[in-house]
Amino acid sequence: MQVVHSERHRAHAPAVETYLGVPLPANEVPARADAILAALHEDGRFAVREPTEHGLAPIHAVHDPGLVTFLEQAWADAVREGIDRDFLVADTYPTRGLFQGMSEALVAARPEPTAAGGRAGWWGLDSSNPIVEGTYDAARAAADVALTTADLVLGGETVAYGLCRPPGHHAAESMAGGYCFFNNAAIAAQAIVNRTGEPVAILDVDVHHGNGTQQIFWRREDVRYVSLHSDPRRLYPFYLGHADEIGEGPGRGANLNLPQPLRAADATYLADLDRAIDWIASAPGEIVVVSLGFDTYEKDPIGDLALTTAGYHEMGRRVAALGRSLVVLQEGGYHVGDLGRNAVAWLRGASGRPAAGA
Repeated sequence: MQVVHSERHRAHAPAVETYLGVPLPANEVPARADAILAALHEDGRFAVREPTEHGLAPIHAVHDPGLVTFLEQAWADAVREGIDRDFLVADTYPTRGLFQGMSEALVAARPEPTAAGGRAGWWGLDSSNPIVEGTYDAARAAADVALTTADLVLGGETVAYGLCRPPGHHAAESMAGGYCFFNNAAIAAQAIVNRTGEPVAILDVDVHHGNGTQQIFWRREDVRYVSLHSDPRRLYPFYLGHADEIGEGPGRGANLNLPQPLRAADATYLADLDRAIDWIASAPGEIVVVSLGFDTYEKDPIGDLALTTAGYHEMGRRVAALGRSLVVLQEGGYHVGDLGRNAVAWLRGASGRPAAGA
């Protein structure tokens, strides 16, 4: 199997993140990609290559250029303003209560702040998404990883894997958040639609709902989105990911959320995966983009489901049995000790290989 990976991911190396106002060791760290890459090399059946440069056009096809500009400028602005921190996050966000009772026209006319901290809130979702000096370069590289993976599948590969870092599915058209800056899966899906003119499905199996992916394609019928994730009433992103969110306008019925019960294990999850696969199969399209997260793992420090390594192998097998070409892009997964073997198990399943052995 072809694997796309960029060493530029190392430029995004936050030491800490904030959770409920408390600084904690960062979860989304370079060691995640290192663990997966080491396991792929140990397996010996994966061919790793660098991505090709695709420029800004595919990113602008999905994201507000203002978000892209902010991320490019954020660290330099923070340094210029003398913000004496190892990372940049906002402490103020334009939440709905701030504008309650005001006209939509007035709210829409509010100008973007000029201060780095204000801009971080303007373009951000949460305070657990630190921006450091190399964040923009790493995020650009992750988008190129996703696009190169799509290129491989468009070129004839049945399945290819993009080791994207930082991840992407929480990034919306005009917003970064949840360890995500550019939405790698959305960028890849849009590029596939542009090149083929055919519909694409996105299957999201991260423990968190991909609010950004849902938002980007909410009114679209040509990119269908289905997500299996922890119930958002108890887990991030909290405010989206419920079963009644089915899309609007032309996209009505093209969005499917399958929230999972607390500590859902392999059998429960795989039953809903079959529902997702059947839903994808019910509509045309030759390519599925998989947002692949391993924070559904039973030992994950920030997830609350209970999938096993064996479950990941079966998951990959079932997704491949759909019979469509797969652009598989890495999202979350934070139990670094088992992350590599879980990734290899899923990819072996998708390749038709046994869980262990040849």
